[in-house]
Amino acid sequence: MGIIEPAARLLPRTEPLDPAETGVLTVDLAALADNWRMLARLASGAECGAVVKADAYGLGLAPAVRALLLAGCRTFFVANLVEGEAARAAAPDATIYVLDGLVPGAARRLVAADLIPALGSLGEIDEWAATGHRPKAAIHFDTGMNRFGVPIHEAAEAAERARQITPTLVMSHFVCSQMRDEPRNERQIEAFLDARARFSDIPASMANSSAVFLPQRPHFDLIRPGYALYGGNPTPYAECPVRPVARLMARILSTREIEPGACVGYDALWSAPQRTRIATIGVGYADGVPVGATGCDGKPAGEALVGGVRCPFIGRVSMDYVVLDVSHAPKDAARRGEWVELLGDDICVEEAASRAGTIGYEILTRLGARFARRYVGP
Repeated sequence: MGIIEPAARLLPRTEPLDPAETGVLTVDLAALADNWRMLARLASGAECGAVVKADAYGLGLAPAVRALLLAGCRTFFVANLVEGEAARAAAPDATIYVLDGLVPGAARRLVAADLIPALGSLGEIDEWAATGHRPKAAIHFDTGMNRFGVPIHEAAEAAERARQITPTLVMSHFVCSQMRDEPRNERQIEAFLDARARFSDIPASMANSSAVFLPQRPHFDLIRPGYALYGGNPTPYAECPVRPVARLMARILSTREIEPGACVGYDALWSAPQRTRIATIGVGYADGVPVGATGCDGKPAGEALVGGVRCPFIGRVSMDYVVLDVSHAPKDAARRGEWVELLGDDICVEEAASRAGTIGYEILTRLGARFARRYVGP
């Protein structure tokens, strides 16, 4: 078997609605582009980039990058080198930043793919400088996350060492940007301004999706939305301002009626309180449906839309299957071979996450490789 190029790995495997498929993920690239344009309008004159890490939040890096390019995006952020190479294959002329920074020994491949690392330590700056020819880099400052970044007290030293390279961006990352009244936001902005002052002629970036909506408007020269592009709500305290992008469908594999007291699924976590019509769909935790969406007494369960009716998950989510209570769904919609909706206009990412005890980011990024993928839009 030959080597599969990074971009090729991200293409759809089969046509959606193929009889062999039991799950279909439809990605609305027009909605993705519209979300980017809306955020670009809010950027107060700053450039609007796009974060496409984690396979564009689970929705497909190559198709997402191409759609965003058509919308006007020219700057992209990925997590690691391999993602950067895939993004470069899809966007030969774009500016691409690698948030992992400079992993030891990765410099040669970064240079070969024309990728720009976000350097987060004095040692990384020195190592990157050693590649010669004043290579481009972002300087990432830690203003409170304590995960990556040059500490603020080392800003002066970072500025001195950065004379050996060509800084193209100074950046930091918020801890609590989804909390508009959190005092940490103001403290982080002040710390970033202190570091940025030592790079006064270099573009600056701090705003992720949620920070675009903060009252301080910390847009600087470049905003870098991610989650909001893909339909996630960047303002959990308000109505979602972006369009949904992902629609997830699953096929019903079997139906039956069970008697009162009959249990469903592993560990017998759910028992029928009355005669119940049930349907088994062909997705499970191997496809990214969280086990936390399991239906049992005393907790919210996941739901699917069956013929326009919400039907709860019953019993444990298993590797390949979820069982639904379809007692109230139209019988013609709850038949073997029909399709149910797990994500879409009516069941948003945030609701699916809440019912599983997790966050929308995890719902999107865990969408599995077994789904047939259909891309609609530009």
